[in-house]
Amino acid sequence: MEVYESCKKQRRHIEKSMTSYTENLKENLVLHATSKTKRNYNPLNLNEYVDTPFGRMREISLDDTMASFADVASKLETFSFEAVQTTYVTGITKQMASDSLWRHLLESLSLDIFVCADFVKAGAEQGLTPSDVVLAADITFSCVADPQAAKDMVFGNCGVLTEISPEKGYVEMTGIDAETSQDIAEAITAKGGRYLEAQVQGSKTQAQEGTLVILAAGDRTLFDECQSCFEAMGKNSFYLGEVGNASKMNLVLQLMAGVTLAGLAESMALADRAGLQQKDVLEVLELTSLACPAILDKGKAIIEGGFPTQLPLQHMQKDLRLSLGMSDQLEQPLPLAAAANEVYKHAKRLGYGEHDASAVYIRARF
Repeated sequence: MEVYESCKKQRRHIEKSMTSYTENLKENLVLHATSKTKRNYNPLNLNEYVDTPFGRMREISLDDTMASFADVASKLETFSFEAVQTTYVTGITKQMASDSLWRHLLESLSLDIFVCADFVKAGAEQGLTPSDVVLAADITFSCVADPQAAKDMVFGNCGVLTEISPEKGYVEMTGIDAETSQDIAEAITAKGGRYLEAQVQGSKTQAQEGTLVILAAGDRTLFDECQSCFEAMGKNSFYLGEVGNASKMNLVLQLMAGVTLAGLAESMALADRAGLQQKDVLEVLELTSLACPAILDKGKAIIEGGFPTQLPLQHMQKDLRLSLGMSDQLEQPLPLAAAANEVYKHAKRLGYGEHDASAVYIRARF
Protein backbone atom coordinates (compact mmCIF):
# COMPACT_ATOMS: atom_id res chain seq x y z
CA MET A 1 0.00 0.00 0.00
CA GLU A 2 2.86 2.38 0.81
CA VAL A 3 4.44 1.70 -2.59
CA TYR A 4 1.09 2.29 -4.30
CA GLU A 5 0.57 5.63 -2.52
CA SER A 6 4.15 6.63 -3.38
CA CYS A 7 3.47 5.94 -7.06
CA LYS A 8 0.24 7.95 -6.95
CA LYS A 9 2.07 10.93 -5.45
CA GLN A 10 4.85 10.62 -8.02
CA ARG A 11 2.35 10.51 -10.89
CA ARG A 12 0.62 13.65 -9.61
CA HIS A 13 3.97 15.39 -9.28
CA ILE A 14 4.96 14.36 -12.81
CA GLU A 15 1.67 15.59 -14.28
CA LYS A 16 1.99 18.95 -12.54
CA SER A 17 5.66 19.34 -13.45
CA MET A 18 5.11 18.38 -17.09
CA THR A 19 2.31 20.92 -17.49
CA SER A 20 4.18 23.88 -16.02
CA TYR A 21 7.56 22.98 -17.47
CA THR A 22 6.22 22.36 -20.97
CA GLU A 23 4.58 25.78 -21.01
CA ASN A 24 7.90 27.30 -19.97
CA LEU A 25 9.68 25.44 -22.76
CA LYS A 26 7.19 26.57 -25.38
CA GLU A 27 7.88 30.19 -24.52
CA ASN A 28 11.65 30.08 -24.16
CA LEU A 29 13.34 27.18 -25.90
CA VAL A 30 14.93 27.98 -29.26
CA LEU A 31 16.25 25.22 -31.46
CA HIS A 32 17.50 24.45 -34.92
CA ALA A 33 14.73 22.66 -36.79
CA THR A 34 15.45 20.53 -39.81
CA SER A 35 13.02 20.26 -42.68
CA LYS A 36 12.10 16.70 -43.61
CA THR A 37 13.29 17.49 -47.11
CA LYS A 38 16.70 18.58 -45.80
CA ARG A 39 17.89 15.81 -43.51
CA ASN A 40 21.59 15.80 -44.42
CA TYR A 41 23.23 16.25 -41.03
CA ASN A 42 26.86 17.31 -40.96
CA PRO A 43 28.50 14.96 -38.44
CA LEU A 44 31.37 17.34 -37.80
CA ASN A 45 29.04 19.85 -36.15
CA LEU A 46 26.97 17.57 -33.95
CA ASN A 47 29.20 18.29 -30.96
CA GLU A 48 28.71 22.03 -31.11
CA TYR A 49 26.53 23.71 -28.49
CA VAL A 50 24.22 26.70 -28.61
CA ASP A 51 23.23 29.00 -25.76
CA THR A 52 19.57 28.84 -24.77
CA PRO A 53 17.59 30.11 -21.79
CA PHE A 54 18.13 26.64 -20.33
CA GLY A 55 21.90 26.61 -20.60
CA ARG A 56 24.19 25.23 -23.28
CA MET A 57 22.49 22.64 -25.45
CA ARG A 58 23.67 20.49 -28.30
CA GLU A 59 22.89 21.83 -31.75
CA ILE A 60 20.98 19.30 -33.83
CA SER A 61 21.51 20.48 -37.40
CA LEU A 62 23.05 23.09 -39.66
CA ASP A 63 19.79 24.24 -41.21
CA ASP A 64 19.58 28.05 -41.17
CA THR A 65 15.92 27.91 -40.15
CA MET A 66 15.50 29.07 -36.56
CA ALA A 67 12.13 28.44 -35.00
CA SER A 68 10.60 28.73 -31.58
CA PHE A 69 9.60 25.58 -29.78
CA ALA A 70 5.93 26.51 -30.17
CA ASP A 71 6.35 26.97 -33.94
CA VAL A 72 7.95 23.55 -34.32
CA ALA A 73 5.37 21.91 -32.08
CA SER A 74 2.56 23.27 -34.25
CA LYS A 75 4.21 22.17 -37.51
CA LEU A 76 5.46 18.66 -36.87
CA GLU A 77 4.53 17.72 -40.42
CA THR A 78 7.09 20.25 -41.68
CA PHE A 79 10.02 19.63 -39.38
CA SER A 80 12.15 16.65 -38.47
CA PHE A 81 10.53 14.71 -35.64
CA GLU A 82 13.93 13.45 -34.46
CA ALA A 83 15.33 16.98 -34.16
CA VAL A 84 12.42 18.18 -32.05
CA GLN A 85 12.46 15.11 -29.83
CA THR A 86 16.21 15.12 -29.19
CA THR A 87 16.41 18.82 -28.42
CA TYR A 88 13.38 18.71 -26.15
CA VAL A 89 14.75 15.85 -24.07
CA THR A 90 18.20 17.44 -23.91
CA GLY A 91 16.68 20.72 -22.76
CA ILE A 92 14.75 19.14 -19.92
CA THR A 93 17.70 17.03 -18.85
CA LYS A 94 19.96 20.09 -18.63
CA GLN A 95 17.40 22.12 -16.72
CA MET A 96 16.19 19.41 -14.36
CA ALA A 97 19.46 17.56 -13.77
CA SER A 98 19.18 18.04 -10.01
CA ASP A 99 15.63 16.65 -9.90
CA SER A 100 15.82 12.88 -9.45
CA LEU A 101 12.17 12.52 -10.45
CA TRP A 102 12.70 14.11 -13.86
CA ARG A 103 15.97 12.26 -14.32
CA HIS A 104 14.15 8.98 -13.66
CA LEU A 105 11.35 10.00 -16.00
CA LEU A 106 13.61 10.96 -18.90
CA GLU A 107 16.57 8.62 -18.61
CA SER A 108 14.90 5.47 -17.29
CA LEU A 109 11.46 5.73 -18.86
CA SER A 110 12.56 7.60 -21.99
CA LEU A 111 9.22 9.43 -22.07
CA ASP A 112 8.76 12.40 -24.36
CA ILE A 113 5.47 14.21 -24.80
CA PHE A 114 5.82 14.37 -28.57
CA VAL A 115 6.52 10.66 -28.94
CA CYS A 116 3.66 9.76 -26.60
CA ALA A 117 1.30 12.22 -28.28
CA ASP A 118 1.93 10.59 -31.64
CA PHE A 119 0.94 7.17 -30.28
CA VAL A 120 -1.99 8.53 -28.30
CA LYS A 121 -3.27 10.17 -31.47
CA ALA A 122 -3.16 6.75 -33.13
CA GLY A 123 -5.30 5.28 -30.35
CA ALA A 124 -2.85 4.24 -27.63
CA GLU A 125 -3.20 5.08 -23.94
CA GLN A 126 -0.36 6.91 -22.20
CA GLY A 127 1.08 5.80 -18.88
CA LEU A 128 3.34 8.05 -16.85
CA THR A 129 5.28 5.20 -15.24
CA PRO A 130 6.16 1.60 -16.18
CA SER A 131 3.75 0.37 -13.50
CA ASP A 132 0.92 2.30 -15.19
CA VAL A 133 1.63 0.51 -18.46
CA VAL A 134 1.79 -2.93 -16.86
CA LEU A 135 -1.44 -2.29 -14.97
CA ALA A 136 -3.28 -1.40 -18.19
CA ALA A 137 -1.89 -4.20 -20.39
CA ASP A 138 -1.94 -7.99 -20.36
CA ILE A 139 1.46 -8.14 -22.08
CA THR A 140 4.06 -5.36 -21.84
CA PHE A 141 6.89 -4.92 -24.36
CA SER A 142 10.02 -3.04 -23.31
CA CYS A 143 12.83 -1.81 -25.55
CA VAL A 144 15.22 0.74 -24.04
CA ALA A 145 18.85 1.76 -24.46
CA ASP A 146 20.94 -0.77 -22.53
CA PRO A 147 21.00 -3.34 -19.70
CA GLN A 148 20.99 -0.71 -16.95
CA ALA A 149 17.97 1.05 -18.44
CA ALA A 150 16.22 -2.32 -18.75
CA LYS A 151 16.83 -2.98 -15.05
CA ASP A 152 15.64 0.50 -14.09
CA MET A 153 12.38 -0.12 -15.93
CA VAL A 154 11.77 -3.25 -13.88
CA PHE A 155 13.33 -2.56 -10.49
CA GLY A 156 13.07 1.25 -10.32
CA ASN A 157 10.55 3.29 -8.38
CA CYS A 158 7.05 2.72 -9.83
CA GLY A 159 8.68 0.11 -12.06
CA VAL A 160 7.30 -2.96 -13.76
CA LEU A 161 7.47 -5.16 -10.65
CA THR A 162 4.96 -2.96 -8.84
CA GLU A 163 2.08 -4.28 -10.96
CA ILE A 164 3.33 -7.66 -12.20
CA SER A 165 0.94 -10.50 -11.34
CA PRO A 166 0.09 -14.02 -12.61
CA GLU A 167 -2.14 -12.44 -15.28
CA LYS A 168 0.70 -10.35 -16.73
CA GLY A 169 3.37 -11.07 -19.32
CA TYR A 170 6.58 -9.09 -19.85
CA VAL A 171 8.62 -9.11 -23.06
CA GLU A 172 12.14 -7.64 -22.91
CA MET A 173 13.34 -6.50 -26.34
CA THR A 174 16.35 -4.46 -25.20
CA GLY A 175 19.75 -5.65 -26.37
CA ILE A 176 21.08 -7.08 -23.10
CA ASP A 177 23.38 -9.78 -21.74
CA ALA A 178 22.13 -13.14 -20.52
CA GLU A 179 22.77 -12.33 -16.85
CA THR A 180 20.62 -9.20 -16.96
CA SER A 181 17.85 -11.11 -18.71
CA GLN A 182 17.97 -13.86 -16.09
CA ASP A 183 17.82 -11.32 -13.25
CA ILE A 184 14.73 -9.73 -14.77
CA ALA A 185 13.17 -13.14 -15.46
CA GLU A 186 13.64 -14.26 -11.85
CA ALA A 187 12.02 -11.09 -10.53
CA ILE A 188 9.06 -11.33 -12.92
CA THR A 189 8.40 -15.02 -12.32
CA ALA A 190 8.81 -14.62 -8.54
CA LYS A 191 5.67 -12.49 -8.63
CA GLY A 192 3.85 -15.00 -10.79
CA GLY A 193 4.33 -13.18 -14.09
CA ARG A 194 5.54 -14.66 -17.36
CA TYR A 195 8.78 -13.52 -18.99
CA LEU A 196 10.11 -13.65 -22.54
CA GLU A 197 13.30 -12.13 -23.91
CA ALA A 198 12.89 -11.15 -27.55
CA GLN A 199 16.08 -9.81 -29.09
CA VAL A 200 15.92 -7.98 -32.38
CA GLN A 201 18.15 -8.36 -35.42
CA GLY A 202 17.80 -5.70 -38.09
CA SER A 203 18.15 -2.03 -38.95
CA LYS A 204 15.94 1.03 -38.66
CA THR A 205 14.77 0.50 -42.24
CA GLN A 206 13.88 -3.13 -41.53
CA ALA A 207 11.96 -2.03 -38.45
CA GLN A 208 9.96 0.43 -40.55
CA GLU A 209 9.31 -2.25 -43.16
CA GLY A 210 8.40 -4.88 -40.57
CA THR A 211 11.16 -7.26 -41.69
CA LEU A 212 13.13 -7.69 -38.46
CA VAL A 213 14.24 -11.07 -37.13
CA ILE A 214 13.05 -11.84 -33.58
CA LEU A 215 15.13 -14.12 -31.33
CA ALA A 216 13.07 -15.23 -28.34
CA ALA A 217 13.62 -17.35 -25.23
CA GLY A 218 11.73 -17.95 -22.02
CA ASP A 219 8.03 -18.69 -21.51
CA ARG A 220 6.83 -20.68 -24.53
CA THR A 221 3.14 -19.86 -24.07
CA LEU A 222 3.96 -16.16 -23.97
CA PHE A 223 5.98 -16.58 -27.17
CA ASP A 224 2.98 -18.17 -28.87
CA GLU A 225 0.65 -15.41 -27.66
CA CYS A 226 3.01 -12.75 -29.03
CA GLN A 227 3.11 -14.17 -32.55
CA SER A 228 0.74 -11.58 -33.99
CA CYS A 229 2.93 -8.80 -32.58
CA PHE A 230 6.12 -10.42 -33.84
CA GLU A 231 4.60 -10.86 -37.28
CA ALA A 232 3.88 -7.13 -37.38
CA MET A 233 7.50 -6.34 -36.47
CA GLY A 234 9.44 -8.97 -38.36
CA LYS A 235 9.54 -11.57 -41.07
CA ASN A 236 10.70 -14.41 -38.79
CA SER A 237 10.69 -15.22 -35.10
CA PHE A 238 12.66 -18.03 -33.47
CA TYR A 239 12.13 -19.68 -30.08
CA LEU A 240 15.50 -20.67 -28.60
CA GLY A 241 14.57 -22.29 -25.30
CA GLU A 242 15.55 -21.12 -21.83
CA VAL A 243 16.09 -17.51 -20.79
CA GLY A 244 19.51 -16.23 -21.86
CA ASN A 245 19.79 -18.14 -25.12
CA ALA A 246 18.29 -15.34 -27.20
CA SER A 247 20.60 -12.76 -25.63
CA LYS A 248 23.62 -14.96 -26.31
CA MET A 249 22.56 -15.55 -29.92
CA ASN A 250 22.04 -11.84 -30.46
CA LEU A 251 25.50 -10.99 -29.09
CA VAL A 252 27.13 -13.63 -31.30
CA LEU A 253 25.48 -12.10 -34.38
CA GLN A 254 26.32 -8.55 -33.28
CA LEU A 255 29.95 -9.55 -32.79
CA MET A 256 30.05 -10.76 -36.40
CA ALA A 257 28.47 -7.54 -37.62
CA GLY A 258 30.71 -5.27 -35.55
CA VAL A 259 33.99 -6.91 -36.54
CA THR A 260 32.93 -7.09 -40.20
CA LEU A 261 32.01 -3.41 -40.28
CA ALA A 262 35.28 -2.40 -38.62
CA GLY A 263 37.12 -4.43 -41.27
CA LEU A 264 35.15 -2.72 -44.04
CA ALA A 265 35.95 0.70 -42.58
CA GLU A 266 39.68 -0.03 -42.45
CA SER A 267 39.62 -1.46 -45.98
CA MET A 268 37.95 1.66 -47.35
CA ALA A 269 40.42 3.85 -45.45
CA LEU A 270 43.33 1.89 -46.92
CA ALA A 271 41.88 2.18 -50.42
CA ASP A 272 41.62 5.94 -50.03
CA ARG A 273 45.21 6.22 -48.79
CA ALA A 274 46.37 4.10 -51.71
CA GLY A 275 44.77 6.47 -54.19
CA LEU A 276 41.96 4.12 -55.20
CA GLN A 277 38.42 5.31 -55.79
CA GLN A 278 36.22 3.93 -53.04
CA LYS A 279 33.26 3.64 -55.41
CA ASP A 280 35.40 1.39 -57.62
CA VAL A 281 36.22 -0.79 -54.62
CA LEU A 282 32.54 -1.11 -53.80
CA GLU A 283 31.64 -1.85 -57.42
CA VAL A 284 34.16 -4.69 -57.56
CA LEU A 285 33.11 -5.93 -54.12
CA GLU A 286 29.52 -6.17 -55.32
CA LEU A 287 30.61 -8.77 -57.89
CA THR A 288 32.43 -10.99 -55.41
CA SER A 289 31.27 -13.62 -52.94
CA LEU A 290 31.71 -11.06 -50.14
CA ALA A 291 28.77 -9.00 -51.41
CA CYS A 292 25.77 -8.76 -49.09
CA PRO A 293 23.21 -6.01 -48.41
CA ALA A 294 24.72 -5.05 -45.06
CA ILE A 295 28.27 -4.55 -46.38
CA LEU A 296 27.13 -2.77 -49.53
CA ASP A 297 24.82 -0.42 -47.62
CA LYS A 298 27.52 0.47 -45.10
CA GLY A 299 30.03 0.92 -47.92
CA LYS A 300 27.72 3.42 -49.61
CA ALA A 301 27.26 5.27 -46.31
CA ILE A 302 31.04 5.52 -45.93
CA ILE A 303 31.46 6.90 -49.46
CA GLU A 304 28.65 9.44 -49.05
CA GLY A 305 29.93 10.46 -45.62
CA GLY A 306 26.52 11.25 -44.13
CA PHE A 307 26.20 8.17 -41.90
CA PRO A 308 22.36 8.22 -41.65
CA THR A 309 21.52 6.22 -38.56
CA GLN A 310 20.29 2.67 -39.06
CA LEU A 311 22.02 1.22 -36.00
CA PRO A 312 23.65 3.79 -33.67
CA LEU A 313 27.39 3.33 -33.27
CA GLN A 314 27.04 3.47 -29.49
CA HIS A 315 24.70 0.47 -29.58
CA MET A 316 27.13 -1.52 -31.68
CA GLN A 317 29.91 -0.73 -29.22
CA LYS A 318 27.63 -1.72 -26.35
CA ASP A 319 26.97 -5.10 -27.95
CA LEU A 320 30.69 -5.67 -28.54
CA ARG A 321 31.34 -4.84 -24.89
CA LEU A 322 28.68 -7.31 -23.78
CA SER A 323 30.10 -9.95 -26.13
CA LEU A 324 33.52 -9.50 -24.56
CA GLY A 325 31.96 -9.84 -21.12
CA MET A 326 30.41 -13.14 -22.17
CA SER A 327 33.74 -14.31 -23.57
CA ASP A 328 35.45 -13.53 -20.25
CA GLN A 329 32.97 -15.71 -18.39
CA LEU A 330 33.47 -18.56 -20.85
CA GLU A 331 37.25 -18.01 -21.14
CA GLN A 332 36.90 -17.75 -24.91
CA PRO A 333 39.55 -15.47 -26.46
CA LEU A 334 38.16 -12.78 -28.79
CA PRO A 335 41.19 -10.75 -29.93
CA LEU A 336 39.52 -9.37 -33.07
CA ALA A 337 36.40 -8.32 -31.18
CA ALA A 338 38.54 -6.66 -28.50
CA ALA A 339 40.43 -4.65 -31.12
CA ALA A 340 37.22 -3.67 -32.91
CA ASN A 341 35.66 -2.59 -29.63
CA GLU A 342 38.50 -0.13 -29.06
CA VAL A 343 37.99 1.36 -32.51
CA TYR A 344 34.27 1.88 -31.84
CA LYS A 345 35.01 3.35 -28.41
CA HIS A 346 37.35 5.88 -29.98
CA ALA A 347 34.78 6.80 -32.64
CA LYS A 348 32.18 7.26 -29.91
CA ARG A 349 34.53 9.51 -27.98
CA LEU A 350 34.98 11.61 -31.12
CA GLY A 351 31.25 12.34 -30.98
CA TYR A 352 29.84 9.78 -33.40
CA GLY A 353 27.96 7.63 -30.90
CA GLU A 354 24.51 8.62 -32.18
CA HIS A 355 25.50 8.29 -35.83
CA ASP A 356 25.25 5.06 -37.74
CA ALA A 357 27.78 2.38 -36.86
CA SER A 358 29.40 2.97 -40.27
CA ALA A 359 30.79 6.21 -38.80
CA VAL A 360 33.51 3.97 -37.33
CA TYR A 361 35.17 4.80 -40.66
CA ILE A 362 36.06 8.24 -39.27
CA ARG A 363 38.25 6.59 -36.65
CA ALA A 364 39.73 4.18 -39.19
CA ARG A 365 40.46 6.99 -41.66
CA PHE A 366 42.17 9.36 -39.25
